[in-house]
Amino acid sequence: MALVPFPGPQTRSDDELEPQGETPRSPFPGESAEPDEPPEGRMTFLEHLDELRKRITHAVVALLVGFLVAFAFVQWIFDFVFARLAADVPNHTLIYTEPGEAFFIYLKLALLCGVLIASPYIMWQVWLFIAPGLYANEKRLAVPFVFFASSLFITGAAFAHYILFPFAWRFFASFSGPALQFMPRVEPIFGLYVKLMLAMGLVFQLPMLIFVLARFGIVTARFLARNFKYAVLIFFIVSAIVTPDGSFVPQVIMAGSMTALYVVSIAVAWIFGKKNPDANG
Repeated sequence: MALVPFPGPQTRSDDELEPQGETPRSPFPGESAEPDEPPEGRMTFLEHLDELRKRITHAVVALLVGFLVAFAFVQWIFDFVFARLAADVPNHTLIYTEPGEAFFIYLKLALLCGVLIASPYIMWQVWLFIAPGLYANEKRLAVPFVFFASSLFITGAAFAHYILFPFAWRFFASFSGPALQFMPRVEPIFGLYVKLMLAMGLVFQLPMLIFVLARFGIVTARFLARNFKYAVLIFFIVSAIVTPDGSFVPQVIMAGSMTALYVVSIAVAWIFGKKNPDANG
């Protein structure tokens, strides 16, 4: 005896459910809606590690090239940087007490400038690492990402050179007097300079970091605004760690700049973040 299926509502195939030739609307004007996955699909863990290895290798090669270029002009760079370092020192002179100390200062200075020179290419490698997880319409932001990330890193370094380091250095030099002569060694002074330069260069990447996290839907503008007070607390803690001896004025300048960048980051997340009405922030 044959079994006859019980009549009922017929299920429609996936092709019938999705009208051919129509694309869902996107929350961004002029963009198509994002599919469930990027066109490249999902990468395995080993593929992510291999991609990370390639990007790090390319970045290191670019850093080496930048180092060689900077070392060719290291004397000019030295004069420019040490005019700032020795500005508030008695007789405008720094001392060194180890035989190879001055030579390694030159090498470190060339390496620091090499980071600045190679920063656009390094940011490009960062973009190539995160690009497989982005949609086709988001990959059009590659050039703006590299431009703004590099510009912000260099701006942060300039902020440390022209504003943050002079304030910190004048504070320490202000204790010099007839009974207590300030005669600093070059190594700790240059170490403080490099520390502040790299720290502010990374701090100024905050808007770009929030841009990436917002595009992936990890953070929202509402979430950032709601946790503003905790962010300010974290900024002051980080500033106290980075600035030497917890100096008050440099700490306030650094924390204040981080707070201003956080406000900019909230605007970036609001403009570029995923428009998901179901997100709870």
